[in-house]
Amino acid sequence: MGHGWAGDHGANEVGRLIADLLTAAGLPDTPELRAQMRDAARVELARQRLLNFTKFTYPRYVADPAHALIASTLDRVVAGDITRLMVFAPPQHGKSELVSVRLPAFWLAHHPHSPVILSSYAASLAHSKSRHARDLVESSEYTALFPEIHTDPDKRAVNHWELAAPHQGGLVAAGVGGPITGHGAALGIIDDPFENWEQAQSQVIREKVWEWWRGTFRTRVWEDGAIILIMTRWHEDDLAGRLLAEQGDRWTVLRLPALAETQADRDQRNKKMGLAEGESDPLGREPGEALCPSRFSVAALTGIRADVGSLVWACEYQGAPTQPEGNRFKRAWFPIVDAAPARAKRGRYWDLAATEGGGKRTAGVQMAVAGRDIYIEDVVVGQWASGRRNETMRQTAELDAQRLGHKIPTWVEQEPGSSGVDAIKAIIAFMAGFPIHADRPTGNKDVRLEPFAAQAEAGNVRLVRGKWNAAYIEEMCAVPNGKFRDQADATAGAYARLVRGGWSRGPGK
Repeated sequence: MGHGWAGDHGANEVGRLIADLLTAAGLPDTPELRAQMRDAARVELARQRLLNFTKFTYPRYVADPAHALIASTLDRVVAGDITRLMVFAPPQHGKSELVSVRLPAFWLAHHPHSPVILSSYAASLAHSKSRHARDLVESSEYTALFPEIHTDPDKRAVNHWELAAPHQGGLVAAGVGGPITGHGAALGIIDDPFENWEQAQSQVIREKVWEWWRGTFRTRVWEDGAIILIMTRWHEDDLAGRLLAEQGDRWTVLRLPALAETQADRDQRNKKMGLAEGESDPLGREPGEALCPSRFSVAALTGIRADVGSLVWACEYQGAPTQPEGNRFKRAWFPIVDAAPARAKRGRYWDLAATEGGGKRTAGVQMAVAGRDIYIEDVVVGQWASGRRNETMRQTAELDAQRLGHKIPTWVEQEPGSSGVDAIKAIIAFMAGFPIHADRPTGNKDVRLEPFAAQAEAGNVRLVRGKWNAAYIEEMCAVPNGKFRDQADATAGAYARLVRGGWSRGPGK
């Protein structure tokens, strides 16, 4: 693409449009006629292009090449060429002004019967953007461009305002998890579903955001509607990460790092996120160039990088989320494959907890061993009370048998004391019909995990592709410093039991 996004992009377009109009009218191209037509050309371009619209309605707006690129991509959404768009950009780089304020007003001018839903991490922020968009529609500048579009004077609330008849469009604004049920939209915008780093690092909050997306937001967007997700990346398993893992081929992704990367770095990071390799920087920047120089210079960004550290910098500013590594496991030790061999030693090991909604989690790791290769085939993890935990364990055993065509042994860690004995007895009785065994491991947890860690370091471990991969890798790489290690403990137990015997070799053995 090179440096085609020049700062005078709008001025050049105006000049070309004037020349075309003069030619079409058969008039001479003179300075006097150009001056007379310049205002008309500015109006026409502002009606057609989001960036020109933004400059017309907000004369003090300063557009860097990145804003021109974002705006032109949003034009394709308005035109119907793109129906799923993600934009990853650093904080305070002007992305929300274009997407959450100017775009809804521009969209309603072109689709006055097609309502908009705008959501953000907090209702107050969504309402603020909604208020600015509503005031924009009511401004004299907007009326000069689209005199036929007005708000309904009786329906102007910041959480829900509508256009005046005969138009049926409008805007509903709410926080993530807020009230949008009952409203439909042709355009759905999510502007940063997480408020801060702490929220995004919470698995509980990430799950809530995901369930809100699936159960509320997604169901409000019409069949042929468009969805825009614009956010600072916080975590590999944030909303964008999950959507890319499940339906990445359906989304157009604009990843705009604060400082341009080398091609090798960009390819490596894109591959990790499931994005296309081989694509150069979308702005044609040389490595190290700033994204929006009018807002943050290279020197300013370098200072920020030193202040926030490499982890936050990679996530929030480069749009390439990563997780901290502990001192034993490395991310590169967990390659992902499509399947494990059919003929292998298999079993599942459960590390138990019985606290619903907090504390320790229950984790069940299903492992297969084929020669020197070790495969983690499936992981089930959650915070459940004992009754639901036991039901989950039995259902998992049934699903394992259905998927593999035969039952595999299950081991359950037995906690010390009489309560541990009673819990195991209840589980064995509940799972009657399945080969289930109690296991009483001893010794330090890190020591028990070490044999498996050595195999991972030697390159003998594989993960079978699944939705659980990211959370599993995150926990393993955080050992021993992470908040949770339930999956790690279940992995250690599965490896210990499989190498000592008591496994199923699969059909025909």
